[in-house]
Amino acid sequence: PAQKLGTMLGVFLPCVQNIFGVILFIRMVWIVGTAGWLQAFVLVSMCCCCTLTTSISLSTIATNGVVSSGGCYFMISRALGPEFGGAVGFLFYLGTTVASSMYIVGAVEIFLQYIAPQLSIFGSMNVPANAYNNYRVYGTGLLLFMFACVFVGVRFVSKFAPVALACVLGSLFCVYVGILRADPSRGPQYVLWWGFRSGKKRNIRSSSSESSDNDDNKDPRTKEELERDCDYFMKNNVTKKPGIPGLKSGMFFGSFVRSFVYLFAGLFVHSRYGVKDNRVGSYDEKGVRARGDIVCDITSSFLLLIGIFFPSVTGIMAGSNRSGDLEDAQRSIPIGTIGAVTFTSTVYLSCLLCFAACVDGDLLRDKFGESIGGGLIVAHLAWPNPWVITIGAFLSTCGAGLQSLVGAPRLLQAISSDGIIPFLDKFSTTSSKGEPIRALLLTATIAELGVLLANVDIIAPIITMFFLMCYCFTNLACAVQTILHSPNWRPRFKLYHWALSSFGVVLCLALMLMSSWPYTIAAICLAAFLYKYIEFKGAEKEWGDGVRGLSMSAARFALLRLEEGNVHVKNFRPQLLVLFKLDSNLQPKYRKLLTFASQLKAGKGLTLVATVLQGSDAMAGHVVSDVKNRMNELMKKEKSKGFCDVLVTQDKAEGISFFIQAAGLGGLRHNTVLLNWPSRWKKHRKRNRIFVETLKLIIDRQLAVMLLKGIDRFPDNSDKVSGYIDVWWIVHDGGLLMLLPFLLTQNRVWKNCKLRIFTVSQLNDNSMQIQKDLETFMYHLRIPAEVHVVEMTEKDIKTYSYEQTLSRFKNNNNNNNDNTNNNNNYDNNKNNNNNNNNNVISTINNSNNNNLTRPTSSSSSNVKLVNSLRAKEQSVKRLETAMRLNEMMKEKSKEARLVVINLPGIPKLLGEHRHYMEFLDALTEGLEMVLMVRGGGREVITIFS
Repeated sequence: PAQKLGTMLGVFLPCVQNIFGVILFIRMVWIVGTAGWLQAFVLVSMCCCCTLTTSISLSTIATNGVVSSGGCYFMISRALGPEFGGAVGFLFYLGTTVASSMYIVGAVEIFLQYIAPQLSIFGSMNVPANAYNNYRVYGTGLLLFMFACVFVGVRFVSKFAPVALACVLGSLFCVYVGILRADPSRGPQYVLWWGFRSGKKRNIRSSSSESSDNDDNKDPRTKEELERDCDYFMKNNVTKKPGIPGLKSGMFFGSFVRSFVYLFAGLFVHSRYGVKDNRVGSYDEKGVRARGDIVCDITSSFLLLIGIFFPSVTGIMAGSNRSGDLEDAQRSIPIGTIGAVTFTSTVYLSCLLCFAACVDGDLLRDKFGESIGGGLIVAHLAWPNPWVITIGAFLSTCGAGLQSLVGAPRLLQAISSDGIIPFLDKFSTTSSKGEPIRALLLTATIAELGVLLANVDIIAPIITMFFLMCYCFTNLACAVQTILHSPNWRPRFKLYHWALSSFGVVLCLALMLMSSWPYTIAAICLAAFLYKYIEFKGAEKEWGDGVRGLSMSAARFALLRLEEGNVHVKNFRPQLLVLFKLDSNLQPKYRKLLTFASQLKAGKGLTLVATVLQGSDAMAGHVVSDVKNRMNELMKKEKSKGFCDVLVTQDKAEGISFFIQAAGLGGLRHNTVLLNWPSRWKKHRKRNRIFVETLKLIIDRQLAVMLLKGIDRFPDNSDKVSGYIDVWWIVHDGGLLMLLPFLLTQNRVWKNCKLRIFTVSQLNDNSMQIQKDLETFMYHLRIPAEVHVVEMTEKDIKTYSYEQTLSRFKNNNNNNNDNTNNNNNYDNNKNNNNNNNNNVISTINNSNNNNLTRPTSSSSSNVKLVNSLRAKEQSVKRLETAMRLNEMMKEKSKEARLVVINLPGIPKLLGEHRHYMEFLDALTEGLEMVLMVRGGGREVITIFS
């Protein structure tokens, strides 16, 4: 087996190699000169602080378990879930791919600007358009060469990596030696100035006739501009000053005052703008680079420089990506990663201060070193020869590009292998040698798009967004896991705190917004799109991630705060318990029961679908599992969000009773039971008894009831119905009769339906006043509805509640004072007073008393006989009343799509269940779709806000 790597070779040196990149050599000096050392120090410190906090979070997560291939993606996906992991992992892949483009363009810039400018294909490199075209052509060629190297295998890349690392470390050593030995006498480091203007050294020495031979260098000025410039040269003297005076010059403290020199593109490079008023002001003269002027090629700002510099501190994931090759990953990753970040941050900050102390500020702002004859400023500063740094920078940049082209395809292959992003599945395949060829082809294509941008200053901010998103979620993953205190969260690395990781999250977001808020919005939108795409189409993964743990903690916290007992009327919402029935094949029987429940989702309540399987406790577990899976699939199909449960019992009635009494958790329990009218009730006396006893149990538990009749004719979720929903308001039972139809109209299926309220009055009542009062009441309830008053005789109304005759004398002292909340008496009293129909409104409520005395063993047979005869007599009267009310409903509601009516009270005498079923059937005969509702004995709707 291959020898395992230690901390130095396995983590520290790979991280150092990936962190030090092209920005250090070709942009660091310019950033210091443009921002000034004070702001540059703040800028670099912020970026280094971001990577330090991220490396601490990274070390914490990496030591909490084995990190396989994928590195950052693997850690985030296992810590925050597949949605976050897939989205951020893909962005990290894009960042790594575009980073290869930046390294390639940077290498080509070093080659054409400082090594072999004579190899330009499109003319002079002084013209930006020519330079960019050269970068595109040479960059494409270099990309193809690197692609071929990676395609053949990573063996060449592995052998070249130590060479590139040696170039980086050797170049840094030469720079520090050069800083210590910096002196005006060393090298061609003098800059010539006409007043406040500087020019290219070769153009100053050459005659105008020589430069005119090249079309690219022809003077583009008009006659007026030439005369103005000649006047400028006549009034200003030519001065000569050293570009690199050294540490002893005292420039460091003198440049503190001039540390704010942001310029606009095309303006001359000098400090006069910053001294005047920190902006262009009246000094808005522009130079021409083609004729030899030293000008700003882009408009600079502190925020822009953040986006350009940040890619130079990325690469901290290199060690964790190699966890499988480490001898002791739990020890090596924290020490190596944090050590590499600390070392590179120290180098950046010390180089920054040394550049400000050694190099003249105007030369620092000369991005391409044209005022000293061309060449990297940092190369002229280094010892012993500028070519050492130039060649070293070129080789190290090429090495970084190769590393990116090797790592990005493997990251993409790891993401696609998990199968969480379906459109990436084709990139999970590898060659016979284990190389991700398809992923490499896609990576090279994306990298070519970056090369076509042909400007490091444009590519760098894009990379900044991708890496900052990745670092942000790495910190977030650590913070979430730490706050949750999950039993599985046992990292070996102990020097972490959730506040530090949270600070890292905030810092990453701040750097993103500061560097480019449009890019930030674009990156967040792309991540959000990928998140929803994975959530919608991605394969379901259960990785025990922190988001699930966070949801569990939040649910626990909410449940503990949610008090048991009656909720306030303002907070009432239907929490549904759906009693679901299966056929003989254990298939869902009444699918539209779930459809109707989903159409009430405007109530924002909980839905629990429950079914009972009759059998022994030893019933096979797979049967229960299959039934539950079918119910879950049906709920998903019907868009009914909630939970389902299956109970196995030898007695179905006992199972139903268990669900009604014990379903739910803490204060989150059902308050409404939804069930279907039994279709074959006339043939099954036992089922009738179970059904009526179920209704009685529901009411005894002070739960509301929704009973659907004609369920097969109810609309599907894909339908759109129009017409009327008629509410026959016979009894006020807390307002549920009003609330449910209103919630239905909030659904797209019933949205085009209008509400009509029908209330019943006696012939001697003032029907017009009742209608007016009810319209006012509905207005205050904020429920739009038409109000109609239907007149009936007192005899018809009184017999609607069939137990009133037999039990009135027993209910006089038990007037059901618990039907409304004390805080909401206004609503009930308002309604009763407005109707002027108290005997109608209270009829059923008064009969809903559970303390009715039943015949005992001590009762005489004569009493039983009398009660039986009276019950039969009342059954006939009830049927007559039901038929009259049914005729009235069929007449008034013949065009209604749904009829909502009060569910009459439950019989208290034994053996009355069949008469009760006949009564309900007669009451609803001829109506296609009926919803019978009975409240739970408390107000559920109020006129108050």
